[in-house]
Amino acid sequence: MGDLLRTEITDRSAWKGAELAADDSWVHRFSDDEIADIRAAVGAVRSRGLGPFDFGAEDFPLRCFGEVIEGIGDDLENGTGIVLLRGFPVDDFEIDEVRTFYWGLGSHLGTPIRQNAKGEYMAEVTDRGYDRANNNVRGYTTHQRQRPHCDNADAVGLLCIHPAKSGGESMIASSMTIYNEILRTRPEFLEPLSAGFHFDLRGEGVTGARNEVTRNRVPVFSYFQGRLSCRYNGKTIIDGMEKAGSPLSPLELEAVEYVRELACRDDIRLDLKLAKGDILLLCNHSTLHAREPFEDYPEPARKRRMLRLWVHLANGRALAPEFAERNNTGPRGGVAVTEGAGYWAGP
Repeated sequence: MGDLLRTEITDRSAWKGAELAADDSWVHRFSDDEIADIRAAVGAVRSRGLGPFDFGAEDFPLRCFGEVIEGIGDDLENGTGIVLLRGFPVDDFEIDEVRTFYWGLGSHLGTPIRQNAKGEYMAEVTDRGYDRANNNVRGYTTHQRQRPHCDNADAVGLLCIHPAKSGGESMIASSMTIYNEILRTRPEFLEPLSAGFHFDLRGEGVTGARNEVTRNRVPVFSYFQGRLSCRYNGKTIIDGMEKAGSPLSPLELEAVEYVRELACRDDIRLDLKLAKGDILLLCNHSTLHAREPFEDYPEPARKRRMLRLWVHLANGRALAPEFAERNNTGPRGGVAVTEGAGYWAGP
């Protein structure tokens, strides 16, 4: 187990929902010049016969929007950990052009990584008709509620192609504020949370086995080289420890549930409704996110649809070895690709 931090986090990453709701400095609205800049970069890539995923930052030249991206990377890693880009005109671009732009954005921020056993670098967050009652189903493939969690990368991006008919609101909370609250009210939880847990890999580990869990215990809160980082998913912690043959003790379970409770608390969380063309970017080390259940329109073309990126930031912090090893694929490794992998739809 790493060091325990016994003092509160006081920088900008420890925010409360009402504070961000009253201050939109974390929201950036695309300007006409920035859209023209992006359109030219997309055109430059496509004129060379390159599609999404076939190029890097050096192939995606940006002028004014490049300066914006530099600020985004700093805000994610060293600021509030949340950035909302508002108003990208998705209907003015073909879907492959949208993907090209989004990949270019991710490549300028850092290195996109694989998100699932199919090897996808850009996953579609949409309802595929699956049920989370099956432990190995991933929440982004359903219409059901997703509880507070963070993803297995430095940062996650969600680009809204089409919102739901109703529901689907996002909830974001600062895991640094949650840590402060635990320190203040339930400090006895810090040791089990910092010791960590075996997380369930949901059939997407290097072996492809449905009961594979992280080889090492991954801390929920890791304090390393002067930075506090969080890795949390209550469901995969509980399931992972069961699969590892070490069910959570009463104290451990209470600690895990307390993180979830705090993330949902009215005075801590920020509620956010993504509109078409919005791009939400979050630092997974300092924020948790969740989603309300949603109802789709009956027409397939109007289904709720998001494009998701997982990115390791170019300016990402140093991580403790036991914290950086989260997928059994090495430090900061993406999800292992398994031949013939699909989405778990049932036994």
